[in-house]
Amino acid sequence: MKSPMWLLMKAHEVAEALRVLETDLPRDVEEGLQGCLRREGGNSREVMKAIVENVRYARERSIPMCQDTGTLVFFVRCAERQSEVVDVIRKGVELATKEVPLRANTVNPFTRKNEGRNLGRNNPIVHFEGEACEKGKISMDILARGAGSENVSGAFMLQPDLGAAGIKNIVLEAVRMAGARPCPPIIVGVGVGGTLEWSAYLAKRALLRPLNERAEDPLAAELEEGLLSEVNRLGIGPMGFGGRTTALGARVEWAHCHTASLPVAVSVQCWALRRVSAEWEGSEFRILR
Repeated sequence: MKSPMWLLMKAHEVAEALRVLETDLPRDVEEGLQGCLRREGGNSREVMKAIVENVRYARERSIPMCQDTGTLVFFVRCAERQSEVVDVIRKGVELATKEVPLRANTVNPFTRKNEGRNLGRNNPIVHFEGEACEKGKISMDILARGAGSENVSGAFMLQPDLGAAGIKNIVLEAVRMAGARPCPPIIVGVGVGGTLEWSAYLAKRALLRPLNERAEDPLAAELEEGLLSEVNRLGIGPMGFGGRTTALGARVEWAHCHTASLPVAVSVQCWALRRVSAEWEGSEFRILR
């Protein structure tokens, strides 16, 4: 059992990673927004100017770039006791809620009661992943998911004979139905295969991959390219004002599935793709961008 001092020290480091997550957009996402600004005109260009200025202001003032600081999702690889890592994460979230600050978003789904700490039953959401990790090393990726994006995401069970064309059609329909609500330009995470809940996990995991990195699998990479092109042809544009850029990227992760199933999940992400990675090796802590 680790000491309370160990837990508090690590919790402060998690809180610092959350501060970076909420106040400093990853470079690849910011470059994508800058590219969108160069491509657009009229009202869409004015919207993009405001977004890019917002990103700069948040970084310089070290304040959250969006009032909705989101639901926090952690993807963790470790050889430590998982219960201790969860304790560190929970304490780090509680500290960050006060210090960053994070908006208190987590409520009881039945009573809507908010305890003000971004904690509660099964929150924050922590996925422990099966990748090997050296003893004494802990690594994690963190996403902040705002409600505007989460509320227009979804999971679907397709007929397996629909194949890649069916996957593409359901993603395009999800983006079309979302319209301006998720604050485009968006990033589209797509999870294919596994089971209903696993495809949703994969769709969120897809958002962790940088925008300049295509999928290693050639079929997934081809699907990403086709989706991005067709989503941008929808013409929704920045914040729904129309234009050439509805999405900055499409990312696909996949798993094998039952022969009679084709699960597909679509995780729509607003322009503020807030992700950060952090790791510990012994007592050394690093935030990775």
